Amino acid sequence: MNVQLYKKRLLDLEATLAAHAQQQAGQARDQTADSAGDAGDESVVDEAESEDFSAAELDATILRQVRDALHRIEDGTYGRCLVDGGPIETKRLNAVPWAPYCIKHQRLLEAATKPAPTL
Repeated sequence: MNVQLYKKRLLDLEATLAAHAQQQAGQARDQTADSAGDAGDESVVDEAESEDFSAAELDATILRQVRDALHRIEDGTYGRCLVDGGPIETKRLNAVPWAPYCIKHQRLLEAATKPAPTL
């Protein structure tokens, strides 16, 4: 596995996400500052602001995962599943270079966090 290639991809992604998150947070603040008059306008501004902050939150979450992956590169554990230390599939790392789990453990984690069906 070419760890340096993944490191470069992760560093590029880190820079992009950090800039994007900062831009989105600024846009949300600008919308609040520029808001005008009536309740309808405020509702539209609130919705747009909420969307900007949600997107910024998603970027921040991925940014944190990217930085965690960079730390795993530095400590020599990158590409190894955090659950059992087994290898993470190359195909998975190509798609999600910050992946901390192999596909088996990622699926188990997702299944465990799924809300139970309600009647």
